[in-house]
Amino acid sequence: MATTLFNLSSPSSPSTFLHSSTTLKPFSSFSTKPKLPIHFTKKPISVSATSFHSPPPTCDPPPEVQTFWQWFQDQRVISAKSPVRPGMVPEGLGLIAKKDISRNEVVLEIPNRFWINQDAVAASEIGSVCSGLKPWVAVALFLIREKLSKDSEWRLYLDILPESTDSTVFWSEEELAELQGTQLLSTTLGVKEYVRNEFLKVKEEIILPNKQLFPALITLDDFFWAFGILRSRAFSRLRGQNLVLIPLADLINHSPSITTEDYAWEIKGAGLFSRDLLFSLRSPVSVKAGQQVLIQYDLDKSNAELALDYGFIELKSERNAYTFTLEISESDPFFGDKLDIAETNGLGESAYFDIVLGRPLPPALIPYLRLVALGGTDAFLLESIFRNTIWGHLYLPVSRANEELICRVVRDACKSALSGYHTTIEEDEKLMEEGNLDPRQKIAVGVRAGEKKVLQQIDEIFKGRESELDLLEYYQERRLKDLGLVGEQGELIFWETS
Repeated sequence: MATTLFNLSSPSSPSTFLHSSTTLKPFSSFSTKPKLPIHFTKKPISVSATSFHSPPPTCDPPPEVQTFWQWFQDQRVISAKSPVRPGMVPEGLGLIAKKDISRNEVVLEIPNRFWINQDAVAASEIGSVCSGLKPWVAVALFLIREKLSKDSEWRLYLDILPESTDSTVFWSEEELAELQGTQLLSTTLGVKEYVRNEFLKVKEEIILPNKQLFPALITLDDFFWAFGILRSRAFSRLRGQNLVLIPLADLINHSPSITTEDYAWEIKGAGLFSRDLLFSLRSPVSVKAGQQVLIQYDLDKSNAELALDYGFIELKSERNAYTFTLEISESDPFFGDKLDIAETNGLGESAYFDIVLGRPLPPALIPYLRLVALGGTDAFLLESIFRNTIWGHLYLPVSRANEELICRVVRDACKSALSGYHTTIEEDEKLMEEGNLDPRQKIAVGVRAGEKKVLQQIDEIFKGRESELDLLEYYQERRLKDLGLVGEQGELIFWETS
């Protein structure tokens, strides 16, 4: 087996089995089998802080927001007794409590006739040509067309949407340069390439052949705008809804201090004899009058994912993560056997492992590493007689050579990845302490410092394992003990024959 089994900085190398992932994790995808798997978020975010000044919550929102709110009142979606109102907050726009609100109290209910989803696209003039498109592409085209139409029935909503967010997909080349060496940079560039390819495809197949339906010129910038809106504001994985924008509800902002996602929203029937549905938004915590109503967007997202989706990060250690992508090489002489074992145990030819700062390694990471590195005199474990038990064996050290190999290549990979950053952790922390960073610089410095801390943590873990190689008990020793041929102290046991 080759000594260089993986290299975090060179994921394309055919001799590698571990590399830096072009995704942050295996996202649920836009399509059935995309080359770049990504996902839509299930939480909304309000207009970013760069879109408006950030006065106290008591300040009135811009006129267009007040007009939009009044229109919903005219439609009897909300009343003068509504417990919330829109207001200006540090994040931009948000929902302010007009009275004391109790935990799990409903703050907004939006009927499905005001949702923007595949049903809205299907009912529109472009519904027939969008029927075969990926859901997000269809909704994106709908948003763009409505935005470019002066007489759109969605005009009041579209007028309050931001032109961009601080998501890394909107960063300039100079800003992206601050992400040098990070997985977030490779992910961002991959997402941008994916969006551009989707635009070129839909332009050729839908927009140009149907110019009568798209009278205004649709550009790549328009497509990125729609992608950013959906990425940051769309709800998904709701009952019967794969992807939906819910006006008003998407004004609610995120709070890192809220540690539950339960009961923040639900879809329910509008009434006993009604087929209409309501999106019901609740406050997960008690809120005093005049304070902002907030929710938790997603407890499981890393800072890199928060930056990509919403354009912010949190200063919490558990938000710092690094994704290892392990692969069974097709050139491995035992490829078929290893793949069969991996698939039998819920993994595959590639496996993604999110390693979080301050937390133990994912349970299946080391067994998968041992499997991929398995070879030489240890290859007997791949024989069919062991097929039902090998995964259990891989949770324990197989041999000194196997264990030494995975320690060495993991540590080499960590050092290689760390060399790709243009700053040290100490330099990043000093920049954060000085406090002269704009929002996007804060994101870049926070993400790259977090990734480096995780890589250092991984290196320390495997450094510790290396120091214990002579103390570990390996498969052959365990097997001999099971057969009663070795004592507890490792001594050989002989029986005299009569």
